[in-house]
Amino acid sequence: MHAPGPLPSTPPDWEAILSEEYQVLQSFVTLLQTEQSTLLAGQTESLIALADNKTRMVETLTGLAGQRRKLQSASPGTDFEKNGRLRQIWHDIRQLAETAEQLNRTNGELIQVKLRHNQQALTVLHNAANCANLYGPDGQQNLSFSGRSLGSV
Repeated sequence: MHAPGPLPSTPPDWEAILSEEYQVLQSFVTLLQTEQSTLLAGQTESLIALADNKTRMVETLTGLAGQRRKLQSASPGTDFEKNGRLRQIWHDIRQLAETAEQLNRTNGELIQVKLRHNQQALTVLHNAANCANLYGPDGQQNLSFSGRSLGSV
């Protein structure tokens, strides 16, 4: 994976350019699948590292796509559909991009479910903590009842 540089003065090697984008996108899909497995297994500790990797891969993919678009605009008449090999790689890239989009959407929904669950658990704990002030800081019971005390007439 490399950062996009200046446009070359020679005609671009479209197969190499598209192949690199395909490989990075394939790695991204694998990362999203790992993220989904991690979310489903409840292994939240691993999510931070995955999120960092995900951010770096998105930046790389954005750079590669930007480079491809610049090269396409600098090379008018470039049509991937006319070349069988390029057409296949481009088709595979588009399919992987759809898969990545679906995985990312599903992972986002899983994260929302986990967040709602955690918020509900925190609310229950917070309410229980407010009700459970049975002892004061001095260790004595902190029960306040209205009405008469037990044993009194």
